[in-house]
Amino acid sequence: MKDVPDVVVVGAGPCGSAAALNLAKHGANVTVFEEHAQIGVPSHCPGHLSINGLKQLGLLPLPAGIIENAFCGATFYSPKANAFSLRFSSPVTCTVDRVLFDQHIAELAKASGATYELESRVESLLIKEGFVKGVIINRKGRKEEVSAGIIVDAEGISSRLLRQLGLRPLDPHNLVKGAQAEVENARNLESGMVEVFLGSEYAPGFYAWVIPKGDGNAKIGLATKTGNPKELLQKFMLKHPVASGKLLKARILRTAFHPVSLGGPIPQAYSNGFLAVGDVASHVKPTTGGGVILGMTCAEIAAQVSVESLRSHDFSAGFLSLYQRRCKQALGFDMSVMLRARRMLDAMSDDKIDELIRSCTALGLDKTLLNVKNIDFQGKSLLHILRSPRTLAFLGYLFFLYLTANP
Repeated sequence: MKDVPDVVVVGAGPCGSAAALNLAKHGANVTVFEEHAQIGVPSHCPGHLSINGLKQLGLLPLPAGIIENAFCGATFYSPKANAFSLRFSSPVTCTVDRVLFDQHIAELAKASGATYELESRVESLLIKEGFVKGVIINRKGRKEEVSAGIIVDAEGISSRLLRQLGLRPLDPHNLVKGAQAEVENARNLESGMVEVFLGSEYAPGFYAWVIPKGDGNAKIGLATKTGNPKELLQKFMLKHPVASGKLLKARILRTAFHPVSLGGPIPQAYSNGFLAVGDVASHVKPTTGGGVILGMTCAEIAAQVSVESLRSHDFSAGFLSLYQRRCKQALGFDMSVMLRARRMLDAMSDDKIDELIRSCTALGLDKTLLNVKNIDFQGKSLLHILRSPRTLAFLGYLFFLYLTANP
């Protein structure tokens, strides 16, 4: 390991590695500490990513074997199994093997000069005179101190380091409990379409999904605000009026359980000598729970601000607050729109959601949504299609449903 790194990154997920990659590209001496023995393991995410987002991050083309399937659209099922389909002329999303994807980003960072230390758990921060000065790591039972100018926290949703600094962590009221599985012997799946299932009986407060991989294999899952996600996933597979026809005889190959933050970015993701990126900072879409593209976008910003901090020898919270401001400039409007959409959906009963899906079909909204160019930055995409009478009619009807759900 290199002596006295400029920056220590906590966690080798895609956000941590994206930060390390961009830091190393700018000549920073960066070390990534990862508590597990293998990067990308265990995997908690189905890896359903937008192709445009990957392009904007400069990650396409990906090496062979990482992309599992590509999708031209999605079918949304209401609680009463009414369907609304959206089909683009070419693929707009893909699924990736998250283990291989995470390892690829790490290899890019290593090739640029970043150092990785596996089986090295960051136990706590080193804080001196109000500044984060490094970390204490536990390497196979042996503890040691590592000094650094800046710590980039990409530890994931646990928020241990945020709490040590007294920063407000993720709001537990905005968490949903996720369950995902990979299955074989799924039937009647359309290879190029993702399926989304709404309704409180199977996924209260969120939704369930089926993502085909091909050859009868699929990634399935759901998230819920209440109840046991494992039990709800079994119920979804066996009893849902549509999904059971596809999954009744499917065999689960592996499962994973992980909470997802839907509350938007935390109020403060910086301190003296410290930045937080990715899940720990809730860089996650409140509408869909996806966080890879937005988190890696913020990781790039964290790297840029860190490099500026190193060059100016200013590691103060005042200087590093640039990170929060730039993230807000990049994501703020979109996050605000998505948070409002999430609150509206959460307020609606199953009957109202059923009306909503039917209205999408009746208004021909699929024709308008085909003009959406970016599914990660959904606020800007909404502005792009606002001139359409169909969009205005739909938004008016959505507001009516919201008002009648909250008299």
